[in-house]
Amino acid sequence: MKRISLQKNLNRKLKLIWDFKGSVSQKTAEHHCIHLKEFAVTEKLHFYEIDFSVISEMHSIAFIVVDEADMKTYRDALKPHRGQVSINNE
Repeated sequence: MKRISLQKNLNRKLKLIWDFKGSVSQKTAEHHCIHLKEFAVTEKLHFYEIDFSVISEMHSIAFIVVDEADMKTYRDALKPHRGQVSINNE
């Protein structure tokens, strides 16, 4: 029974997040997205979405949504600041 539960958990989508603060946080987050995509394409890794969001005038984030099974590869190479289960998890 636990084996099925574990397998189901590995099918979750995770959002890996990088925080940028300051007056140029939006531009920095936008630029970081370019590097996230370059990494995924170069390494031939699957991802669902790469984008950025403006949290406030002085705080923006860049993020990538990946399968939980691929999370360690991304985490170890790219060192995200934090992560969360993707809200759009299907």
